[in-house]
Amino acid sequence: MAAKPSYQLFDITLARRTQVSASLVRFTFTGPDVGQMATYAPDQRVKLFFPEGGGSLDPLFEIAKLEAHNWSSAYRALPDAKRPSARTYTIRALRPEQSEVDVEFVLHGDNGPASRWAMHACPGDRLAMTAPVANAEGPKLGYEWKPPQNVRRILIIADETALPAAAGILETLDNLPLKPRVEALFEVPRSDDVQPLPQAAKLRWLARDAEPGCQHGELLLRALRDTDLQQEIVALGGTPPSATNVGEDRSRQDELNRDENGPLWEPATLDDSAPFYAWIAAETKVAMKLRRYLINECGLPKQYVTSMGYWRLGKANG
Repeated sequence: MAAKPSYQLFDITLARRTQVSASLVRFTFTGPDVGQMATYAPDQRVKLFFPEGGGSLDPLFEIAKLEAHNWSSAYRALPDAKRPSARTYTIRALRPEQSEVDVEFVLHGDNGPASRWAMHACPGDRLAMTAPVANAEGPKLGYEWKPPQNVRRILIIADETALPAAAGILETLDNLPLKPRVEALFEVPRSDDVQPLPQAAKLRWLARDAEPGCQHGELLLRALRDTDLQQEIVALGGTPPSATNVGEDRSRQDELNRDENGPLWEPATLDDSAPFYAWIAAETKVAMKLRRYLINECGLPKQYVTSMGYWRLGKANG
């Protein structure tokens, strides 16, 4: 008998929408199988599928029934006219006992299938979602928030697209056994995007509308430069770039040579004894600059940094 796949396609319907802030809206979905959905971390990734131009999701669901173990290949084989657009999002909250799942969208205009859908969505609208299924065999996949159990200091950096994941992370900090010192830097489009979040961390909200002409990510990099990490970096065996040995120089040069047009998805490689952990998620080039600052300029060993490019400026990501 074939193993139960870890992800499956769910038929979901919009139940309600809630305006979280000026730029962020929460969509609550329900569906006949949502009670079988699972989430393993606050940054759990899922994919949403959007019908365009009056198209139907029925061909996708038919494929899912026939190709339960390899539906993604069958999806890619669909003719362009029948293949719905897919975008990656984060589960903000899952209530399987109520058959409800929340996903938050950044509203940024009518310039992509997801943002277009979000601008006009009404209760009753139907989407498809791939998400983990409860009691699946095999490894748990689709998330990168993996703090060491004995971590003493955590740094969280996010732009608005990663804010739902980061907010979920803050809600789980009390589950860590040692109650670490936590700092979070959040860049958002507008001052009225600031939202009440658990006070388990020292939060810095950075609104771009407060500084007209500010480039995306500029405030994050500036705030990171103001964050004192020297004591931790020295304790972790890091050294300033001018004092590195040949092997460390080569490692940092690898960071400098990274293709800025390529994907950025670099998880930390730590065991539970590690005292420090950085989690970065933002626009790809912004996340890359933040990572390079920590590793190349601060001398932080790269195994302590998880960095992810959630989207790319200038590309129709939404």
